[in-house]
Amino acid sequence: MPDIKQSKVLILATDGFEETELTVPLTKLREAGATVHVVAPKSREAKESIRGWDKTDWGKNVAVDHDLEAIDAAAYDALVLPGGQINPDKLRLEPKALEVIKGFLTSGKVVAAICHAPWLLIETGAVKGRDVTSFSSIKTDVINAGGRWHDKEVVTDQGIITSRNPGDLDAFVAKIIEEVREGKHEARQLAA
Repeated sequence: MPDIKQSKVLILATDGFEETELTVPLTKLREAGATVHVVAPKSREAKESIRGWDKTDWGKNVAVDHDLEAIDAAAYDALVLPGGQINPDKLRLEPKALEVIKGFLTSGKVVAAICHAPWLLIETGAVKGRDVTSFSSIKTDVINAGGRWHDKEVVTDQGIITSRNPGDLDAFVAKIIEEVREGKHEARQLAA
């Protein structure tokens, strides 16, 4: 059983992430002892940070540890994808972001997506035939992509963790820690 204190977690986001969906996992995973890096594509507005969205307006900026284009994803044990409407919609237009997500998925490493971030799982073919949840407004998108949608605070299927909204963050982070401790899952097949 891997120790969370020995793990490295990658949070992938860009401008427009739902503020608490990045800051809460970042803080709680670091408090649990994990090394956590925030990574964003160079296409972001500011070189040193990304801009959050706080419910109805722009929120706080969060420092970026590394450019997406310069990271070695193989060095990480888990991937966290914050939601918000803007963030995942921008990221699914970034080929490198999709490449990194697919790499985590096919390697069997933990992938955690909350709110609208399952759009990124849809884009990579990861929801087909799997149990998932998401923000309710993209339920139809999940179903149309072949996922089995559930209205639960956290749903896990072969190390792919999904949650609905900021109200689910405690369960979401607890499940990330649990799944990291379980280690890699068998390599996952992605839909074509």
